[in-house]
Parts: sequence; structure tokens; C-alpha cells
Amino acid sequence: MSEIPKISDAEWEVMKIVWSKTYPCTANEIVDALDGIAEWKPNTVKSLITRLVKKKALGYKEERRMYLYYPLVTESECIRSETKSFVSRVFGGAFKPMLVTFLQEEKLSKNDIEELKRILEKRKG
Repeated sequence: MSEIPKISDAEWEVMKIVWSKTYPCTANEIVDALDGIAEWKPNTVKSLITRLVKKKALGYKEERRMYLYYPLVTESECIRSETKSFVSRVFGGAFKPMLVTFLQEEKLSKNDIEELKRILEKRKG
């Protein structure tokens, strides 16, 4: 899929449930999985599912008068798209100022720093 849909914060919660399943799930399974995570009524969750189907983030198949939902986009595709959108909106598309801000503002453990060094060395060549 070339166009990754824009997904709202609430829709992300639904997608995380669907991505975590290894099989298509019903709307009721999604409602049950969100219990304790979000205080939404079942109809709210079903509305979010409908929006995600319209956005082509979720697909469905009908089986014995039940709709089974499955992702049409991967979590990593959506994360990449959201990251690019964020960097574009907040930092004018420049990655370096975003990274500098992150490094200055976040508390990083020694392990975090070592991992970042490894990633940068790997990218370097």
C-alpha cells in the first residue's frame, strides 16, 4: 500500500489491538481487549473500527454473519509515516534538530547511549 492513512490517537489504540493479534478479530474482541485501556462504550469502538475500514487501515471478511477485522497496514509502516509527519510539522522536515532536541531533553541510560552509538556507527558505514 503506497498511501498510509492518517490515524488519530483513539484509532491507534484500536490498531494496536488488531496488530497484536495473529488472526482476524471481531469487533467484540477488540472492545473486550480495550476494556481497562480506554473507557469507551462498545459503540464508540465500533465507530472507530468503521473509520479505520473507511481509511483502508483495516480490512474485514464476513464469516458466518460475523465481521472479522485484520490490518491492511503494518505497525512499522504507520510508525514511519507518523514519524515523517511529526518531523515535517514540528522541525520543518529536518531530522537533525529533532534528534538534538531529543538527546538534550531525554534522560538516557548508559545502555541507551551505547545503543545509539551502535546505530550511528552502523549507519556511518
